[in-house]
Amino acid sequence: MTELAKTVAKDLLDIKAVFLSPKEPFTWASGIHSPIYTDNRITMSYPEVRRQIAQGFADTIKREFPDVEVIAGTATAGIPHAAWVAEILDLPMVYIRSKAKDHGKGNQIEGRISQGQKMIVIEDLISTGGSVIEAAEAAKREGADVLGVAAIFTYELPKGTENFEKADMKLVTLSNYSTLIEIAKETGYVDDAELELLKRFKENQETWQD
Repeated sequence: MTELAKTVAKDLLDIKAVFLSPKEPFTWASGIHSPIYTDNRITMSYPEVRRQIAQGFADTIKREFPDVEVIAGTATAGIPHAAWVAEILDLPMVYIRSKAKDHGKGNQIEGRISQGQKMIVIEDLISTGGSVIEAAEAAKREGADVLGVAAIFTYELPKGTENFEKADMKLVTLSNYSTLIEIAKETGYVDDAELELLKRFKENQETWQD
């Protein structure tokens, strides 16, 4: 649990970008009942928080991917963070659509990349990782050398870990579910019984309520 992970987790809770409700769970689009709901787009509205995230990304990317040559954001949530990080690192920035446009040149990547250019893809949230892995694969088809993915937060779901391993794609995140629920307990957001429910969700999303 790094200081950055704790700071980001606390910020996400403070600005209500993350809600925890283990006793009255949310329903995700997939149908899974979840004790957590996350909307990291809210970070855009808090200058101090978004600066912390941008600098955290920049420092992490410089450390983990020192050869990076271009920053890519996933449409739409990754775009603003990619722009702020690219500015800090003084690097080109592009963004990747979920699918190619059906008009004009049919672009899926907006901006300009060159063959073999070393890219980091920025995403706001990792659940199973499917959409950002697809974005990275699209960038590869356009000629990018994708070094990895950087995200603000991960649910640490086993399926997500499995998908990144299958894709042979390195993932780094600023904070994570384990850190966030511990910070939530420290700050009185949840009690001991709720913390146990939250821990069970991380291990098995199907049976954590049983």
